Amino acid sequence: MRAIQKVGTGILSKITQAWSKINFASIWAFAMRRKWWILTLVVILFAADKTYDHFNPPASKKGGAQTVSSVIVERKDVPFVIEATGTIVAASIVDVRPQITSIVTKVNITEGQIVKKGDLLFTLDDRTDKANFDRAQALANDAQRQLARAKELVAKNFISKAGLDTAEANAASTQAAARAAAVQLSYNYLRSPIDGRAGIINVFPGSLVQASNVVVSSTSSTATSTSGAMVTITQLDPINVQFTVPERDIPLLLKARKDDSPLPVSVSIGNIETVQYPGLVYVIDNQVDPVIGAVRLKARLENKNGALIPGQFARIKLEASTLSDVMLIPSQAVVINPKGRFVYIVEKDDDKVVMKPVKVLYEYQGNAVIEGIEAGSRVVVEGKQNLRPGSKVREAKPANTPKALAKPAPTAPAAPEKK
Repeated sequence: MRAIQKVGTGILSKITQAWSKINFASIWAFAMRRKWWILTLVVILFAADKTYDHFNPPASKKGGAQTVSSVIVERKDVPFVIEATGTIVAASIVDVRPQITSIVTKVNITEGQIVKKGDLLFTLDDRTDKANFDRAQALANDAQRQLARAKELVAKNFISKAGLDTAEANAASTQAAARAAAVQLSYNYLRSPIDGRAGIINVFPGSLVQASNVVVSSTSSTATSTSGAMVTITQLDPINVQFTVPERDIPLLLKARKDDSPLPVSVSIGNIETVQYPGLVYVIDNQVDPVIGAVRLKARLENKNGALIPGQFARIKLEASTLSDVMLIPSQAVVINPKGRFVYIVEKDDDKVVMKPVKVLYEYQGNAVIEGIEAGSRVVVEGKQNLRPGSKVREAKPANTPKALAKPAPTAPAAPEKK
């Protein structure tokens, strides 16, 4: 006991000595010199304490139950739809250019006219080529008559077989020359190689055209050179749409096409989504563009009324496959913060909420396919902005419950009225 008293007396003595050494006057002078700093520090600490209590109130200070709308998560089969943007492109397009240098004598079509394969588009000055063909054909006919005569003379032993061989060679040569002249003559008649619609005509009767990429046309008093074709024929029905799909979706595309069945698409033009053009994907490119990390696809559409024109901006919806037995919730139920994506789960026992991290696999039309929670969980959809982990909630009236693909949570039965 005496030892304890001795220790206590020693400690008290040391405290008394330390207290006597404190210079209260210097401390007060320091505080007066720094009074605004000290006051600012006190205000900041007070504000921080109040802010923390506001956002993380203790259980004893939390308010009543907050009204929320929730849904019960169920497993469903969800169609996997890829949305993309692309461009309308022609199924076939041909620039009509001359193969010889000549003068246009007649334009047989009008701008914007629908033409069939083989229709005559332009006629060039064919006088020289026609004369050459007539001469070559005459020589070929004469060589055939000479060959027939040579065969008769050889049968009568009037000439040798060498003479017959010469006549046969001459006949074959003149026939080849006649065919070449016919080909040269055909260059004066430019015909459509495909079915389609004619574009802007860049030449007129009297225009000089050359066998090159330059079309020379007469404008007013001078001749001008323009880089272009005489006319462009574009096939409009059927027509194609070209678009890209991210490489992360390629496995789903290939899985959907494992039996080579075409993938259906729905196409809208510009911002007009009320009119949809159905089509089928007929080709998936055999390589990924490393610059954009995507693969190109082409789909074919019917265009009987000609409403689709190459170069138009298009929006595409591609139904790639179906996600089987997945959990689906409204997208607005997902809370995003710096730590990731979460949802508020209402516990069955005490109607308090807890935050559960989730992984969003796919989002489409206001719904999200997620992983991380169990089927049958009650997920908060509306009213989550004021919730904190541990907050108590109550379900809103059914009339205020948002529509969703998942089943809404059941509300508690109303208490009977007292008479």
